[in-house]
Amino acid sequence: MSSRPGNVLDAVPAPAIFVASGLTQYLGAAIAVGLFVAVGAPEVAWLRIVVAAVVLVLWRRPWRARWTRRDLGWVCVFGVALAAMNIAFYIGIQHLPLGTAVAIEFLGPVAVAAVTGRGWRERVGIALAATGVVLLAGVTLESGLSRSDAVIGLVALLTAAACWAGYILLGRRVAVAGSGVTSLAVAMTAGAVVFAPFFAASSAVVLSDVGLLASIVGVGVLSSVVPYALDQVVLKRVSTATFSVLLALLPASATLVGAVVLRQVPTFWEIVGLLLVSGAIALAGRSRTEGDADASGEPPSDTGPAGTLPTPPA
Repeated sequence: MSSRPGNVLDAVPAPAIFVASGLTQYLGAAIAVGLFVAVGAPEVAWLRIVVAAVVLVLWRRPWRARWTRRDLGWVCVFGVALAAMNIAFYIGIQHLPLGTAVAIEFLGPVAVAAVTGRGWRERVGIALAATGVVLLAGVTLESGLSRSDAVIGLVALLTAAACWAGYILLGRRVAVAGSGVTSLAVAMTAGAVVFAPFFAASSAVVLSDVGLLASIVGVGVLSSVVPYALDQVVLKRVSTATFSVLLALLPASATLVGAVVLRQVPTFWEIVGLLLVSGAIALAGRSRTEGDADASGEPPSDTGPAGTLPTPPA
């Protein structure tokens, strides 16, 4: 990217940029929900990965970088986990409200923080997250949704959470190479290629409808390219501890978009569940970054999954 957009954003407070990133990301997801009838949830997810891969490859031109077989292999595995997470998440939001879906998906990174951490915050965080997710699941099963919708949605989102946990652990290896967005471009491409045999044929309908194709491109740009670019701006201006606390705003951002765009107004108990998960995100992220700071003597400066709970590329 050129430096000019960054100069414009210098006058905008970092938290405001982060909120804009979250709203953009979930606006893309809300648009995707409207496309599920015409294309199908997993197909929309796969097409979004394809769009993001094309944009990132043209932007970063990864063929210019030096790759070892080992590094390239890990990046490709990372990309498959990333693609699987997105596909599972889109299946989840086809059946459940957007805010609830995002909160449940966050169980993955909070669990990783609890398993790999050593402090009391990780333990309290996973307890809060588990309580919030159980509450959200109970409300979902007892809501007006059909039992099949509730079960499919919950299973899909727990799968997405598990994939997100794998994404974080794999991201540690990928982050060591230090190629950042270039690695993401290769990872997106690998994920698109691996899942192409399953979804390419059924996704071809978008090629005959210009409006549908434009919507898919919009979803890819809004949900992947813009949020990731904005997050890089934020991470350069705030500590990773602050960034992790800001992550706690994402379930609320998703709930707001769901309520305004999709008319998915949360109930009282859903709000309680969302608040519990948000508290868990803030605790888990803050404890991990404080642990990293203690080990090095200063806050970590890396912008990948190794330094903080990452935003969900969903």
